[in-house]
Amino acid sequence: MSNEYITGKVKAIIGAETEWATSTHAVEASEVRRFHHATMDDARRYWDEDWAATSRYGALVAPPGFPVHAFRRPPSSPDPLDDMNKPDYDGLSRSFSGLPAVEVELPRDLNGGYEYELYRYARVGEKVLRQARYKDIVQRDGKSGPMVLVIIEETYVNEKGEKLLKVTNTQIMR
Repeated sequence: MSNEYITGKVKAIIGAETEWATSTHAVEASEVRRFHHATMDDARRYWDEDWAATSRYGALVAPPGFPVHAFRRPPSSPDPLDDMNKPDYDGLSRSFSGLPAVEVELPRDLNGGYEYELYRYARVGEKVLRQARYKDIVQRDGKSGPMVLVIIEETYVNEKGEKLLKVTNTQIMR
């Protein structure tokens, strides 16, 4: 194996987790409408209140990936796009909000993909809570050299603590 990029400092943050974050507002029917239009999923469970009320869902629900997008910038918080005028800004960060930065001496970042595990749909009117943690950080050697895989697991629940969704995100540093 080439240089060892997983230092003791990096190993120490494996398992680190954020506090639970609560969405700034409850799931709204208008947001669900825009989301199901954007994903081109016109299932009645997202827009037909009468049908949804008598279905196994009991109410209007949001599409499966919606909880990931339920978090908005709270009022009076800094706009992340304010940094766009900085010469080195590329919109990427080596940390997930609330998690410590992964300090690895590799220059490039790549999205390695997402895996979604749905437990149940978020309902209109529910607030969504999210917690993230570093599930693992591993080093591999590829054809073009070393890479570090950062696996972030996000858990989404409603206000009652009922699991909605688990998302596993792999970030690749090269």
